[in-house]
Amino acid sequence: MRLFSLKQLQKTFLAAALLLFLALPCIGETFTGKVVKVTDGDTISVLHQGRPEKVRLAEIDCPERGQAFGKKSKEFASSITAGKIVRVEVRTVYRYGRTVGEVFLANGESLNRLLVKEGYAWWYRKYSSDISIGELEAEAREGKRGLWFGENPMPPWEWRSLKRQRKKYQ
Repeated sequence: MRLFSLKQLQKTFLAAALLLFLALPCIGETFTGKVVKVTDGDTISVLHQGRPEKVRLAEIDCPERGQAFGKKSKEFASSITAGKIVRVEVRTVYRYGRTVGEVFLANGESLNRLLVKEGYAWWYRKYSSDISIGELEAEAREGKRGLWFGENPMPPWEWRSLKRQRKKYQ
């Protein structure tokens, strides 16, 4: 005995897929919401349509948890965003429906750029062609701000790669 016909299952699946697609932010969309969580320096959760939307900050890469300056990067991002209203300009939606965007504070300043300017993030050249972010990084380096105060800080993408290699050989 069949509970549902194949046609009913197809319609249900298509309806569910459409609802999921509509729930995801669209590229170019802008939304405003309260920051409800700071996961790390370059990932925050912002209330969007009544639920937390995880946002990865575009064009930058902050030190990872367990990496030098990872905790300080998160603390800096938290100190200026936690519980505050921000505007998110969605750049893309990638793997697992994760939103990537530029986040703007109430004063109109870009959080992404501020993290680089203050030495809490690298310009993520692999995913950005905006040389003005590279200029902010160069200024932070010259001024020995944040992570640039130390000797030869390791970019997070290299740190993650090393961590994967070590895990592979354990």
